[in-house]
Formats: sequence, C-alpha cells, structure tokens
Amino acid sequence: MKFNQSHFIRRSLLTAVLAVCLFPLGMQAQQDTFRFAQLTDIHLNPNNPNPTEDLLRSIAQINATDSIDFVLVTGDLTEEGDRTTMEKVKSCLDLLKTRYYVILGNHETKWSDSGCTAFGEIFGGERFEFEHKGILFLGFNSGPLMRMAYGHVVPQDIRWMTEEMDKAGRDKPVILVTHYPLMEGDVDNWYEVTDAVRPYNIRLFIGGHYHANRNLRYDGIPGILMRSNLRDKEGKPGYGIYEVSKDSIKVYTQRIGEPAKEWAAFSLVEPYYNRNGKADKYPDFSVNKDYPQVKEQWMVQTGVGIYCSPCVEKDKVFVGDDMGILTAYALKNGRKLWSFASGKRIVGTPAASEGIVVFGSADRRIYGLNAKDGSLLWTTEAAEPVLGAVTIDKGTAYIGASDGTFRAIDIRTGRVVWAYTGVKGYIETKPLVTEDKVIFGAWDNTLYALNKADGKECWKWTGGLTRMHFSPAAVWPVAAQGKVFITDPQRAMTAIDIQTGNTVWRTFQSMVRETIGLSEDGERVYSKTMNDSIVCYATRGDVPKEIWASDVGFGYEHAPSMQVEKEGVVFGSTKEGLVFALEARSGKILWKHKIGNSLISTVVPLNGREVLFTATSGEVGLLRAKPAPAQR
Repeated sequence: MKFNQSHFIRRSLLTAVLAVCLFPLGMQAQQDTFRFAQLTDIHLNPNNPNPTEDLLRSIAQINATDSIDFVLVTGDLTEEGDRTTMEKVKSCLDLLKTRYYVILGNHETKWSDSGCTAFGEIFGGERFEFEHKGILFLGFNSGPLMRMAYGHVVPQDIRWMTEEMDKAGRDKPVILVTHYPLMEGDVDNWYEVTDAVRPYNIRLFIGGHYHANRNLRYDGIPGILMRSNLRDKEGKPGYGIYEVSKDSIKVYTQRIGEPAKEWAAFSLVEPYYNRNGKADKYPDFSVNKDYPQVKEQWMVQTGVGIYCSPCVEKDKVFVGDDMGILTAYALKNGRKLWSFASGKRIVGTPAASEGIVVFGSADRRIYGLNAKDGSLLWTTEAAEPVLGAVTIDKGTAYIGASDGTFRAIDIRTGRVVWAYTGVKGYIETKPLVTEDKVIFGAWDNTLYALNKADGKECWKWTGGLTRMHFSPAAVWPVAAQGKVFITDPQRAMTAIDIQTGNTVWRTFQSMVRETIGLSEDGERVYSKTMNDSIVCYATRGDVPKEIWASDVGFGYEHAPSMQVEKEGVVFGSTKEGLVFALEARSGKILWKHKIGNSLISTVVPLNGREVLFTATSGEVGLLRAKPAPAQR
C-alpha cells in the first residue's frame, strides 16, 4: 500500500510537469470560466434617496446571482466626494457577498474635502492590484485631483503599473481599471499611459464616467465604459457583467429584474494592437515654433504629480507634490537643494518669507520649515486635512483647512494668533490679505471677510448661490478700488463691496470661470473665458466695463489657473500645458509656449520676461522670453 501510494504521487507529479510543459504559458492559470460585475457612477447624494435605493437593488441582485467572483466599482461613488457619503457607500458595498475593488472617480477627486485621503482611509488605498484565474487586474486614479481640468494619470501611477506588469511577466493578460476613458478630451496624458502599457498583454480597459455603454479603442487597446448604476429613463438601475473564458471576454448589461443582454465581446488570444507601436496621436507643440523667443531656461521632471503653484523667495523655489514632499530648488538652474516629507499629499501652494516656508498637508498639519536647509521649525495641528494655499503678510501666515477653521499663525513660532471656526465647508483657496481684512472662499457657497487683527467676522457673501459646485472656493480673490473681485463656475465675474459685502455688480457677459487677476496698478482685472479668450475689465465704477478681450486660442478651458501681471505683462496658463503672455494695456499676444499637455497651475512671474511654472504631470521649470526687438 505504501509503495503504491508513493508510485501514485510520483506519477501525478510527472503528469503535472508534463502539463506545464505542453500547455502555452498564457493558458496555464486560466482554465475555468468566471464572471465578475461592474458598478459605476453610483453618485450617492445625501439630498436624494434614489441613488442609495438604486445601489441597494443592484447589490441585492448581484448577491442573488450565481458565480459572481468579485465586483469592480469604477468611480463617482458620491456626488460631492465627502467622507460621510463615502462611508455610506462602503456600508452598502459591504453588503456584497463577494469581494469588491474600488477606484476613485472625478466626483471624489475634484470636490474632496480630504484631498482624497478619506477615500484611501475608507477603502484601503487609491489603487488596487490582484490576479484572478490567470488575469492581472490593476485599478488606478485617473484624476483630476482638486483642480478642474481633464483627467490625468500621475507619473508615479504609470510607474506602478509597469512595475506590477513586469513582475507578472509581459505576456500575462491584464485588465486595467479606471474611471475616465483613456482618450483625448478625457485624460490629458492618454498617450503616455497607452505608450507605457502597450508592450504588455493588455486585453481590456474598464471604466465609467459617461453613464452609458460604450465600446471604444484607446490607441487600439479595447476599452469598455459601462452604464451608470443610477436608474435609467425607465426607472431601472443597472450594472455590468463580464464573462471570462479561456479565449474570450463577453460583456453584458444587467438591468434590475431583466435578463442580462450581451453587447460586446473581446478575444483573449487575438492581438488588437501592435505591442511595438505608438499612440495614434500626440499633442501638437507647433506653437513653440511660432514663438522661438521663449526658451525653457530649466525644467525638472520630478516623477510625481504636482497640484500647487511654485513659491519663490530670494534664490529658492519651493514646490509641494502628490507624495507629500516639499522640495527646494535653486532658482538659477533648478538644482534640487533639499526636500522635506510630510505625511500625505500637498495640494495648497506654499508661501515663504523671512527665511521660513509655510505649507499645509493632507496629513492634518501646517508646517514651518527653515528655507535654508528644510529643517522643521514647528507644526500646527488641524482636525482635518489642510488643502488651502498660504498667504504670508508681515510675519503672519493665513491658511484654511477642512476642519471648518481658518488660522492666522506666527511664522517664527507656529503660535496660532487667532482662529475663526465659523466656516461650514472646506478651504482650498489662497487667501486675499488687505490692510485690515482677510478674504477667502470655501466649499459652502460662501466668501468670508475676517478682521485681520483678531479674526472676527466682518461679512459673508453667497450671492444667492445654493449649489456647492457654484461656490467661490477655487478662485484666488483680488481687491482694488474698494471692491473684491471673484468668478465662479456659474460663469459670472462679480464685484463685491469690501466694507459691506454687498454685491456691486455681477456680469455673465464674458462667461468666465474660476479665474481672476489684478493689474499692478489696481486699475484692471483679468479673467479667462471658457473658450479661447482672456478678458480685461475696469476695477473703477459701479457697473462692469470691459476694456479688452483677447483671443489667445487655447480652446475649451475651465481650469482655475489665475492671471498674474508683472511689469506690464499678463501671464496665464491652461489645462493643456500652455503658458502665455499678453500686453497688459491692450491684450496683445506677446508669446505662447506649450510645456506638456497637463494642467499648468497659476504661474509665478519673476519679471516681465521670466516666469516659473508647475505642471500636474510633475514638471517644475523656468521660462524666459527674449526682449522684443526695439521698434525703429
């Protein structure tokens, strides 16, 4: 008996070895058919019970369906990205009898009061990786993070994907999971992603966002967008079902109470694209040939996403990034001088004065560093993430957080001079500091004016707006001629009396959005329209008066990158990597220069010819324009 058992074991091992040798590598691990479900664009909203009901009905039906191995949840879980609603979504998803994997959608990344950290804390991270029956699944964030722009896959996520696929082997079948489709007009660096993943065995991209079934191609790679879980015109919620066999993937729509309907199918063995090829299209950089007088004096590719503007003091440039690192660069040549690690991502723009750098972090702290060497001088604790930009005035730093508190902090000691606790929403803006007031917007539809000396409330302005997405929260307000100027997503430029908080005028004439800039003499304000133009209005008077409008040709635009005037030149930037310069008095285009294809945050001009920039794609740099030739 013992001999026979041993013989049987040896024979079984031999059979297994032969099987491994005889079958193609790609088919070893995946022999059985399996199914998984996709939920997307759930949009839970505390003010509307329907999305919750829709989600629960879908979960109940998934639980009642045989052989669903797991569920992919592909973003827009909530309407406004808040922690409470995300926790409610999780409590619903936890009712699933099978495991599930979740990624963020733009409604989590754009309006997050935690800088997306709540999502990671609730669901265990901002990306996922697992292998199931021979197929590798990778889910990752497609943005945009905290800034209205196109989606973007940050450099560190592209690196992570390729590293995971290298570990699995280049012939391992892979399904990539995002919220946005990886296409021009949706994700600004689609070509970087498709080029990076092309050498691997990518079988499918899975996403959502458009609330409808779409069978697409991302530079040849198949892409599926699934319908929203929200009820359709006939009142039926729904989701997706994928059936995977050894040689194919079949895609079904599953409406509640109806049979599943197949609407797409893909081969797991046939090629769909050239693994040695390139993207079908790349961004057009020909504008740089039109303005050869502009050169990149230096540029650093940090390899990490950047959401804040640069800050400069004397001979140093300070930049915070998505990994929570504050880095100092030499203004002259971009050489890295030092770096300091906070606990989580830095979203708000830092400020520096008197040799001290101040910034907030999503780790719920405000930091003061020695600008010379990056050593820590002090920290101030907040109850929630700190996403606001910093303004320093006469030794005091002003900054808002997501804990309903706006603080004035002594930059030398870190002592909180005063704290205003009456904010109902979170703060991401850069405060305006005047002689006697501090003014800022928050994501509660409100513009606040506080007494600079003691933080007492002077006035609040809402303009009658009620929706969060129409809040004056993203714009950096400016003031001149006794008025505060803002714009908002409702497309209106607004002038507010700085003493009373009353609306002086409000105009929809130019269809501007979330940008504002002030001339150095205080006579003009600038804003960016949603299509091609920069407009200039007079600050004097009680009615809106347009001075000029300049067609810059940047196309559809909704990114909150402010305009800044320096030495008679207005500088601006766009969501597609363009920096431009206009003559302040006339709006005449002086030059344009395309850095890349991602959002350029508010630029920092050093003078009329030099301007610092940061890009979401991780670039920090300095542009320099040659002076215009003298006219005879």
